[in-house]
Amino acid sequence: MDRTDFEAVIGLEVHAQLLTETKIFCGCSTRFGEKPNRNTCPVCLGMPGVLPVINRRVVEFALMAASALHCEIPPRSVFARKNYFYPDLPKGYQISQYERPLASGGWLEVPHGAGGRKKIGITRVHLEEDAGKLIHGEGPEDGFSFVDFNRTGVPLIEIVSEPDLRTPEEAGEYLRRLAAILVYLGVCDGKMEEGSLRCECNISVRPVASPKLGTKVEMKNLNSFRAVHKAIDYEIGRQIEVLESKGKIVHETRRWDEIQDVTAPMRTKEFEADYRYFPEPDLVPLRMTDFFVNRMRSLLPELPHQKAASSAGCLGKLVH
Repeated sequence: MDRTDFEAVIGLEVHAQLLTETKIFCGCSTRFGEKPNRNTCPVCLGMPGVLPVINRRVVEFALMAASALHCEIPPRSVFARKNYFYPDLPKGYQISQYERPLASGGWLEVPHGAGGRKKIGITRVHLEEDAGKLIHGEGPEDGFSFVDFNRTGVPLIEIVSEPDLRTPEEAGEYLRRLAAILVYLGVCDGKMEEGSLRCECNISVRPVASPKLGTKVEMKNLNSFRAVHKAIDYEIGRQIEVLESKGKIVHETRRWDEIQDVTAPMRTKEFEADYRYFPEPDLVPLRMTDFFVNRMRSLLPELPHQKAASSAGCLGKLVH
């Protein structure tokens, strides 16, 4: 297998839980580690007749994150229903954003080459509610699965990158820098081991210099920076082997098996039409005034990479 004949195309979808005290559409606590199904109410459990109410603090935190990523903030964004069935999704749909997200068109710089920099595009930053958590066969209940709805309704921002990444190293650096920004802003604690920062990778390979993108495979179950690096590296190699043997890459979702250090198929990947998005009828559009957006931007501190650049500049002046 000669990797120099192929080029990987990588995009990351990062889900970050926002550090609000209450959930996105109700007053339930977001505290991690409570007994199962304690932090729930009729709203986040999707009971008939309940109505969601947006948490203002969620919007403020999301705007700060989007501003730090140089995104454009439109004056109007809209919530949508993303329809799919899963046991940890009590309503049978997730309230998210689709055609009109909170923000779009940003970027994040990562190191590139010998002292160079590379801008990784940010396609969109949007708000959504988290799903619950499935607990599979622990202890004497082996063979059974349980659902904990404490996480249902915890506020998320999803940060979707452009497919500008080319190597596991670039992807790892992008994720570390993104996590550092979110933690530094105080909008997310960045604890991947607790699920408050989760990453999904979209990976394809193509012959070097080919303008045509390969078939995309989505990677899930990545709960550490090390897992992200190893899973991307393995998946690139797997896809190259398939192509070199004249096989066909399947458009699917795969998971990372940390014990075997391999990726394994989970299910055929859904297309956007499968989710049957439509505007959420129980929530009015979010309208962002210039005053509100500028106030959030004014609260941004000096970010880690900016501090590093400032320190380097001061050191350079002292040396000279």
